[in-house]
Amino acid sequence: MYGTWVLVPLNFLKFNFLSSGGDYYGTHKWHWYFTQGFTVMVFSHIPFCIAGIIYSKQWKFTGLLAWVLGFYSILGHKEFRFVLPVLPIALIFSGYSLAMIEDPSVSSPPHKEKEFSKKHNKYPPKMTAAILFLLATNIPMALYMSLVHQRGPEDVMNHLAKEAFQGKVKSILFLTPCHATPYYSMLHRNLPMQFLDCTPSEEKGVLDESDRFMTDPVSFMSKFANNSSFPSHIVLFESEEQKLRSSLISFDYREEKRFFNAHFKVDRDLQASVVVYVRIIYSLI
Repeated sequence: MYGTWVLVPLNFLKFNFLSSGGDYYGTHKWHWYFTQGFTVMVFSHIPFCIAGIIYSKQWKFTGLLAWVLGFYSILGHKEFRFVLPVLPIALIFSGYSLAMIEDPSVSSPPHKEKEFSKKHNKYPPKMTAAILFLLATNIPMALYMSLVHQRGPEDVMNHLAKEAFQGKVKSILFLTPCHATPYYSMLHRNLPMQFLDCTPSEEKGVLDESDRFMTDPVSFMSKFANNSSFPSHIVLFESEEQKLRSSLISFDYREEKRFFNAHFKVDRDLQASVVVYVRIIYSLI
């Protein structure tokens, strides 16, 4: 297939460490996992996690946690999923400190076999406060991140799926970062669709299609109009839509639907909403 012998671990080392190939997809500061990435994942369990580390004295697990976070901090490109394997360790430490709050004898060395005849009818006040604190912080965050934040791509595909079912969609162009939507997995129709390519170039400094669009959306759209046929629908984020609105109107498109996406930016300009444009001749169907 490659015309030569390939050793996957060696290629991984060369791409990610020796040539910093992962940086192509974006970079963060070296401290990102410690100050933002992993701290957001642990969230309000952080004080309990720290207490668990101190009182459990399980330094091997602590060392493993620190080593993984430190090792991945060397890489320029960072993602939450890279450190997911050590999240359970942090939560175990949190659970240990919560167990200590409920029963302080958990941390004492076992001299004798403990008697379990005594039963607690209710949690100690500190334990109740800890549980309420975790519920009050995690439930709203879970609901917001699961149901509100960056929901636009799914809402767009639900809308396009309904329109396609009624025969109103002929083709779709996604002027978004690559893989920004669930794509065919939610459309359930065999329609021609296209999104901006973000395949890394082997030559440094050469921009991919997605970066060329983000750099100059108007110029990119003009070249696209000269070299390709127009789709029935175009999907793009509000930040790019503001720059392309006049061009889209000149190409006989009109705004069909706008979907909320996010209240704040994450790793690029604020993508407050996702906008669907339809070509006028198709909107009359």
